[in-house]
Amino acid sequence: MTGLGHIDTWIFDLDNTLYPATCKLFDQIALRMTDYMVTQMNISAADATVLRSGYFKKYGTTLRGLMLEHNFEPHGFLDYVHQIDYAPVQHHPALGEAIRTLPGRKLVFTAGTRPHAHNVLARLGCEDVFEDIFDITDCHFIPKPDAQPYQIFLQRHAVAPERAIFFEDIQENLVVPRALGMTTVLVGAQDEALLPAHVDYVTDDLARFLSHIRN
Repeated sequence: MTGLGHIDTWIFDLDNTLYPATCKLFDQIALRMTDYMVTQMNISAADATVLRSGYFKKYGTTLRGLMLEHNFEPHGFLDYVHQIDYAPVQHHPALGEAIRTLPGRKLVFTAGTRPHAHNVLARLGCEDVFEDIFDITDCHFIPKPDAQPYQIFLQRHAVAPERAIFFEDIQENLVVPRALGMTTVLVGAQDEALLPAHVDYVTDDLARFLSHIRN
């Protein structure tokens, strides 16, 4: 792995990036979203599931769709849907050490909430390795892949994109970082032959990938 000596800011998505998708935390969150929508909108679980999925595809998050189309208050929704069991996230000291020893600043950029991120990082054993967490409230509930949250993030943290690297599990969420000049890493099992041009690296083992950089 070459060409990363210029990096001084390491930016990590949280869900399905710092922990594997096999933990299925989003399955729990999705069920709680559906329950919340059933209660608040007086609709069936089947209808809520269709809306939840449709808004996620159209707006980037279910919450964004609910805010725009139904005037939902976001904080109660976010508090409710993140009341989940974090036990599937396993302690990962190798990941914490790999991130801790990277040269420069380390930041989390998540479409979840700050408390949710703290809960995940505590389970991983990584709660003390990041300078800050940029969450969905920091970007006024506008999610990736919209360009606006990236711009807000860069300004707030005074990040020079040409010296930053972005780790993310969703390909579409790396389009803007790459266009801004960041190096991009897609996390998760992928067919490397089918990767788009906006993805610079791919890994299905984040701790090992970071350890190779360190070494």
